[in-house]
Amino acid sequence: MEKNNINEAELENVRVLVEKCREEAKKRLIGQDYLIDGILTAFVAGGHVILEGVPGLAKTLAVKTFAEISGLDFKRIQFTPDLMPADVSGTLIYEQAKGSFSVRKGPVFTNVVLADEINRAPAKVQSAMLEAMEEKQVTIGEETYRLPEPFFVLATQNPIEQEGTYNLPEAELDRFLLKLNINYPSADEELQIVKTQGAASKVPVNQILSAKDLLKFREMNGNIVCDDKIVEYIVQIISVTRPSVKKQSEHDITRYITFGASPRAGIAILQCAKATALLAGRSFVLPEDVKAVAAMVLRHRIVLSYEAAADNITADDIIAKILDFIPVP
Repeated sequence: MEKNNINEAELENVRVLVEKCREEAKKRLIGQDYLIDGILTAFVAGGHVILEGVPGLAKTLAVKTFAEISGLDFKRIQFTPDLMPADVSGTLIYEQAKGSFSVRKGPVFTNVVLADEINRAPAKVQSAMLEAMEEKQVTIGEETYRLPEPFFVLATQNPIEQEGTYNLPEAELDRFLLKLNINYPSADEELQIVKTQGAASKVPVNQILSAKDLLKFREMNGNIVCDDKIVEYIVQIISVTRPSVKKQSEHDITRYITFGASPRAGIAILQCAKATALLAGRSFVLPEDVKAVAAMVLRHRIVLSYEAAADNITADDIIAKILDFIPVP
């Protein structure tokens, strides 16, 4: 078992700050507790998020709100079919007066990037995000430039409109730590939203965190204790998603899966489970933390078969079944 290097005062401070963040976010985001906690988890774990939902569910507002609450620099990129890679990462500009090239950095040079409707840009532009997301750096010409720390990409996509869209490559999807599906609000929540007539988006929010706080949280996240049995539990969950691995016939779901999750998914579940524990003010991971993040981590990493589409089976259905039959440690 790992050694715990976090004291109770630090844990309580994190819990209090996180609760304040939730309260500030709720000033603008009505009925989006799942979204709020998902973004907080990704921020602490240091990963990127893809938000999927129909228009009008406050995806863009959520990203802007968290940038303000965390005191981070924020830029928005509207992805369109005619966008060029240089529009994202930057380019070299020839200055005639000087007779030389100078670097013009793109909007990716910031702390929080909102990649709005990321699936509207072609693969060449989407791939321009890969180096930034994975390596936290951008190459312009022959020079490589580090991106500011912390660096987060929060991308949105619309699942119902297919015309003029390009599916994200599996390699890029795997770079997103979490995929959050945004659902419609309840009747009571929608009543509140309609009553405000959109005024909630103009409500000011206070800065609760700083870049220094987030980097400290990420450092603390690495010291959260996770028992070896829980790590084995995570590996079991991942292995069941792979069609090449033999399972018991009564639990055989391989006909619904073309490609399973990679080892990166197991690392992501562990990191997010630790972040969930930290956000709750705990220094150790529980099996419930793993269950809480499994769907968010895996739903975009499992490639479904045609049979799944024919039987109307979703990735979430498969993940729920896996969590049901694997024994909890």
